[in-house]
Order: sequence, then C-alpha cells, then structure tokens
Amino acid sequence: MSKILIVEDEPRIASFLSKGLEASGFSTLAVDSGQSAIYLANSDDFDLLILDLGLPDQDGLSVLEHIRGQGETIPVIILTVYDDLRHKLQGLNGGADDYVTKPFQLEELIARIQVQLRKKAQASKPAQLTLEVGDIVLDLRQRQVRKAGQLIELSTREFTLLELFMRRHQEAISRAELLSEVWGYDYDESSNVVDVYVGYLRKKLGARAIETVRGFGYRFRL
Repeated sequence: MSKILIVEDEPRIASFLSKGLEASGFSTLAVDSGQSAIYLANSDDFDLLILDLGLPDQDGLSVLEHIRGQGETIPVIILTVYDDLRHKLQGLNGGADDYVTKPFQLEELIARIQVQLRKKAQASKPAQLTLEVGDIVLDLRQRQVRKAGQLIELSTREFTLLELFMRRHQEAISRAELLSEVWGYDYDESSNVVDVYVGYLRKKLGARAIETVRGFGYRFRL
C-alpha cells in the first residue's frame, strides 16, 4: 500500500484528502506545517508528498527547495489556490513533479498520484528496450513501431500514447489519467484530444486494437 504525506494547514481539506485517498486504497498522514513536512520527507517512509504552498510557518516553495536540496527524490504534487503562471513555473522548476490548483476534483488528483507512483516504480526497474503485444513491437531506443513486421509511422504523441497502452495491456485507463500521462500537468479535462488520438492509432493499428470503456476511458486489447 502506497503511503502519502499530506501537507495542508486547512483541516477541512486535509480531512477530505485523507478520507478520499484512503477510500482509494492509499495510506495517509496529514501534517499542517512545513517543518513537519521536511522532517517526514527525509524519513523515507512515504511514497509521495502532496504539498500546499500557503503554510503557516514557511512558504511551501521553501519546503520544496529544502527537500530537493537534501537530495530527496520523493514525488511531490503541489496542491494550492495559486493558479497563476509565476507560481506554477516556480513550483515545477523548483522540483515539483505536478501542480494542481484548488478547487480540484479528487478523481483527477488520484489519477495524477497514480501517474507519479508508476513513474517512480518504473525508474527503479532496469531499462526495457522493446515492448511487444500481439504482432506489434515498439522499439523504445529507435522510437519505432512495427505491426506484423511493417514499419508504422507515428507522431510523438501517438508513440507516447501507444507506449502507455502497451505497458498496461488489457488494463482500463481513464481519460483523465491518459491526459495527465501523455499531455502533462496543464490540460483541459473537457478536451476530446484523447479520443482524437485514439482514433489516429485505430486507423494505423486496426479498429479493434483499442476498446472504448464507456464513461471511463480505453483499454488496449491486442
């Protein structure tokens, strides 16, 4: 079970996060100060940190700077009311892995947490040079895809989306998670860009390669 450290000084939000994440299978601990965050982040007991910027004892960005300055690689998701570009750039350039603004949807936050936890797990594994599902072979080093031996031309986004599908073959993946993983931290969750790119892949790989999971997302089925 992944353990998440929540650094949030608003009791109502901290309670909401703890209950919501624990209902989704995570273990949590909530603290309300930057000093506690620094101490606990250095303990290696946590898999991910959710960090508010407006803390009572010190700015969240200084907390992040201290954690990264100590060489800690724990994934950090900033969760804050500051939605301006300056704060986003400061947070991401300061070492945050993602940036979410309040008000937020818990489902989206969980998707972003899962993305970061998978990245952490993959980083600890030996590098895999090829992925193979059915008659599709994806070469990560050459950035090439072949189907039944035939080279398939894919754009960068198509390649990244296909890689995600192949790594999680037969698993249903939500649109929110696909957006976060392939298009990054700053996107419009109402966008149909995922559906458009799934359409591109279906044309190149076959209509039955990717199954629609109605009301949720998609599943790679080859």
